[in-house]
Amino acid sequence: MAKKSRNKARLHRHKRVRKNVYGTADRPRLNVFRSIAQISAQIIDDDKGITLAASSSIDHDIRKQISKLSKTEQATAVGKLIAQRAKEKKIKEVVFDRGGYRYTGRVKALAEAAREKGLVF
Repeated sequence: MAKKSRNKARLHRHKRVRKNVYGTADRPRLNVFRSIAQISAQIIDDDKGITLAASSSIDHDIRKQISKLSKTEQATAVGKLIAQRAKEKKIKEVVFDRGGYRYTGRVKALAEAAREKGLVF
């Protein structure tokens, strides 16, 4: 029997977690996607199936500012930006969806920066 690839194993974990993590209009879902070079976050209302706010390390607003930073520092900047955009949309509370990734490193840095800027989860 062949081994699962890392990404297939992550997607399996993500599917398992998503059974219990669901975003509503009152408390949308903060989803994190991490690639080798970039990180992105979205605030999603699963009832309507729409993205309410999004932020990424390739976003035009912060791309030039974070190009010289480490990946963890970039994740912190993305977390602050997603929290700022959530405040603009009057979103205070979210459900955190780590996307099948471990809660360490860049995922943790993004989450802590979002909490620091006022998002509650």
